[in-house]
Amino acid sequence: MDVAVDVQDLVVTRGGRRVLDGITLAIRPGVVTGLLGPSGSGKTTLMRSVVGVQVVESGQITVLGRPAGAPELRHRIGYQTQAPSIYDDLTVAENVRYFAALYGVSRAAADGVLCDVGLAPQARQLAGTLSGGQRSRASLACALVGAPELLVLDEPTIGQDPVLRDELWARFRGLADDGVTVIVSSHVMDEANRCDRLILIREGRIVADGTPSDVKERAGTDDLDAAFLTLIRTAEAA
Repeated sequence: MDVAVDVQDLVVTRGGRRVLDGITLAIRPGVVTGLLGPSGSGKTTLMRSVVGVQVVESGQITVLGRPAGAPELRHRIGYQTQAPSIYDDLTVAENVRYFAALYGVSRAAADGVLCDVGLAPQARQLAGTLSGGQRSRASLACALVGAPELLVLDEPTIGQDPVLRDELWARFRGLADDGVTVIVSSHVMDEANRCDRLILIREGRIVADGTPSDVKERAGTDDLDAAFLTLIRTAEAA
């Protein structure tokens, strides 16, 4: 498969406002693609559209060779939302094992994913008592446990300490090296530098698309923060 995600002329309107305005992009398998942009720029809506849970006005989205939202894609996609998607009255291990059971994955594999996200010490702790960062990691474990071919992550490292962030990004890189397609949104520029490709979105439109080096070269700076601001201001002035 040459293209894991193919988006053509995607338009989404919510609350009378056009959130995505003719987005077109193609993402190859095994690539870590970072979505960047100010709050309200459309990153989450684009992710929801790819996963197939967003009502779209027009356009086409093909994911892993099937229309976005097709039932057969459910076991092939892992999705972590910004809001934790776990059950507060279950322990961390029970949460991940529950999702593992839905995918036909063993308890041992579920427990291994808990180790991967650094939550083995909290395995018997009720999810409702976790810190914000721990809840985010528990949600990530639930997204990872099915060994997805496409992993869609909305701000996955928010609230994590630098060591854990580094470990999680090493995990994302390892997954991509194994052929998993990773789409991740972030506001942290040092994380953007870890991506193979960056897509900068402003008011529902793509204003930059390329490797981190490409984006910096286009903006005429070696600093990704400065490049981000330059391209946003250029788009505003256009």
